[in-house]
Amino acid sequence: MSMTASLIKKTSHHRNWGPMDLDLTAQPGETRLLMEHVLVPGIERIDTYESKGGYQALKKVLQSKMDREQLIKEVQGSSVRGRGGAGFPTGNKWNFVPKTNDKPHYLLCNADESEPGTFKDRVLLERLPHMMIEGMIIGSYAIQAAKSYVYIRGEYTYAAEIVEIAIQEAYNKGYLGKNILGSGFSHDMYLHRGAGAYICGEETGLISSLEGKKGWPKLKPPFPAVEGYLRCPTVVNNVETLACVPWIVNNGAAAYAKYGTPKSTGTKMFSVSGDVNRPGVYEIECGKSLRTLLDACGGIKGGRKLKAVIPGGSSAPIVTAKECEDMTLDYESIASKGSMLGSGGMIFLDETRDVVQVLKNLAEFYHDESCGQCTPCREGTGWVLKILHSFTEKQARAEDLKLLEATSNNMIGRTICVLADSIAMPALSYIQKFPEEFHAYLEKSQGSSFHG
Repeated sequence: MSMTASLIKKTSHHRNWGPMDLDLTAQPGETRLLMEHVLVPGIERIDTYESKGGYQALKKVLQSKMDREQLIKEVQGSSVRGRGGAGFPTGNKWNFVPKTNDKPHYLLCNADESEPGTFKDRVLLERLPHMMIEGMIIGSYAIQAAKSYVYIRGEYTYAAEIVEIAIQEAYNKGYLGKNILGSGFSHDMYLHRGAGAYICGEETGLISSLEGKKGWPKLKPPFPAVEGYLRCPTVVNNVETLACVPWIVNNGAAAYAKYGTPKSTGTKMFSVSGDVNRPGVYEIECGKSLRTLLDACGGIKGGRKLKAVIPGGSSAPIVTAKECEDMTLDYESIASKGSMLGSGGMIFLDETRDVVQVLKNLAEFYHDESCGQCTPCREGTGWVLKILHSFTEKQARAEDLKLLEATSNNMIGRTICVLADSIAMPALSYIQKFPEEFHAYLEKSQGSSFHG
């Protein structure tokens, strides 16, 4: 039995999420740097990936024994920012790893894509795993890491099979293992499946889980680049972030920075869901209008009007249709509207949506996923949900709107990680942007003395 067949046989009984069923055909308005070859049959296999220029960037780095400092400067020069949510400059994160340190260094790929509304990394994992792997090896060379780990969401069973096969193919081709391409650089890569905890998408929670502990976030500082996995210098990068690295190495930092805006360079993959005609994953140049993305996914379903957008996954504050008119797809523009680009999970809501119900659905998720380590999150998420439930069940009191605001304000910035903020900030934005919908529920509540 071949290695590939053996791996499939070994893992297939765990499968619960099969291949993603999406139409990935390029649409007008897209700029495909990462997704250029996503529809090539067999692109997830190493021979096909190599036929499209795969692993040329790794060869360029290792066969020339590129200076590590120069490699990091190249990534810094591209100004590529982390695509997992925080948007921190990737090259700067690599540069924080101590240059002189007796401890081993590690690179971790965050493939724990658990943010509601986000599924773009799943496309890369299932269709272009070698692009991520190549980026991981290059990044590991840059920070002098002898080992790396792909920490993948527990539910991504099919994607885990694909990545495990791809890692073995990279070993077979000599891109992993001892003395890669005769460069003197050796590197081993491992796949680690999570157990389905949202909190493990936070980098220190991920590290705790990988160490075999509860997936609880840790206080920072120390930051992972100084003291991370096994208390050693560690870089944690998102799947999409690492997939950008081969393109940057092949084409140069300046070529990458020509796309996008000065502070939001390159392209961004967006997961589009909600009330649109063609939900899916789209790659758009940063700085393009929101209308560009909306047109690419066929506009609002049923010819209805756009009411609002949740632009960066469910934890992002909501943006009204009016605010969307001049909003562009970059970190700064979306921040100017009081929200964030985040993971690029664009959730479009049409005019028929009840935002109070939407917010309650989100509160159910965050209350369920709170790890319970911090009191403001453990208790606060429950209170937010309880208050919202009183609204939707028409049992709210006149003072409950202020109580919801006060509870949310007392959660923000008071916990180890930002899970509490992930429901508190949206809650405040929903109240601010759509107060009339909360007032309407108060007026319908039995015994309410609210008069507007």
